[in-house]
Amino acid sequence: MATARPLVSVFSLTGDKAGECTLPAVMLAPLRPDIVQFVHTNMNKNNRQAYAVSLRAGMGVSAQSWGTGRAVARVARVGGGGTSRSGQGAFGNMCRGGRMFAPTKTWRKWHKKINISQKRYAVASALAASAVPALVMARGHQIDDVPEVPLVLDNAMESAKKTSAAKDILAAVGAMDDVEKAGDSKKIRAGKGKMRNRRYTMRRGPLIIYAKNDGIELGFRNLPGVELCCVDRLNLLQLAPGGHMGRFCVWSQAALEALDTIYGENGKNIPTANMTNADLARIINSDEIQSVLNPIKHPLEGAHEPKLNPLRSIVALEKLDRHAANKRRMAQQAEKDRVANKAQLLAKKRAARTAKKAHKAQGKAFMAVASQQGDICAEGFTIE
Repeated sequence: MATARPLVSVFSLTGDKAGECTLPAVMLAPLRPDIVQFVHTNMNKNNRQAYAVSLRAGMGVSAQSWGTGRAVARVARVGGGGTSRSGQGAFGNMCRGGRMFAPTKTWRKWHKKINISQKRYAVASALAASAVPALVMARGHQIDDVPEVPLVLDNAMESAKKTSAAKDILAAVGAMDDVEKAGDSKKIRAGKGKMRNRRYTMRRGPLIIYAKNDGIELGFRNLPGVELCCVDRLNLLQLAPGGHMGRFCVWSQAALEALDTIYGENGKNIPTANMTNADLARIINSDEIQSVLNPIKHPLEGAHEPKLNPLRSIVALEKLDRHAANKRRMAQQAEKDRVANKAQLLAKKRAARTAKKAHKAQGKAFMAVASQQGDICAEGFTIE
């Protein structure tokens, strides 16, 4: 965690700079997307509703197995007769109309326990990521016209009770583009969720964080994509929706200053990074580290000669058995001579074949010329 504590501008409700405040120490916490994703996944499981299939699903039929000796499987079969249902398999999960394998139960373990320290670490990382403009933009928020990130407004924002006043406040600081982006993204859900009270989907807009509710929830709650949260009840599901850090947050001045009280101004309750500089390659290759390292040790010549395999190396075989080495050399030389003789024989055959073709072609040419002059009779004798 860096030791610098820069100043953050505080803007009035008209968009003018009204003052400054110190950036909370928690905004300099290390960014740990792995912890944020892990905690978000487990927290998101704690609002699930129990579901299960009926206890009698697939079991509401009278059936029993026919036993062995009838050339059919021993699965339970429907009794009676006269219909196509008679004799069909029942009960089993492989049967049509049967029960499922391991039917779901309502007493399944739905909720997940999460370590308090992990949750605090995840919230601190999400808060620190909300102060990085690059991460906020990478998450899809429209903050091109926002003067500063994190965006801090005067405490008078907490008294806005009308939606029109809330719109004016967000438009004055350039945050209305993100609200309009969220409103334009409202679409009908694809799938059966349309029948289950979740008909529409919509992107997330700004998160309004306040210290005291003087009517701010009434003013901002009707804006599309806008969510509100008290600084005393910061929720990771709102700070990092989907487990992705970088939520665009709009703070009141009192809420931002309360972070030092919640997490400790000296950083005692804030997780610290194991490394101040995470660029390990740059650290190792720096002049300070390389100057104190021992020089590279080169092995002495001949000290560690590779061991030769006698099955492949004649030199190694000669040290073990000179007769076997000579025998292998003679075999290799004989093989070379055989290959050379074969190549020489092939060359001779190829030359003879070429000469024969040339002689034949010459004879054909001579016969063609003689036939044109009419000097050869049908028997092949020359006429005097």
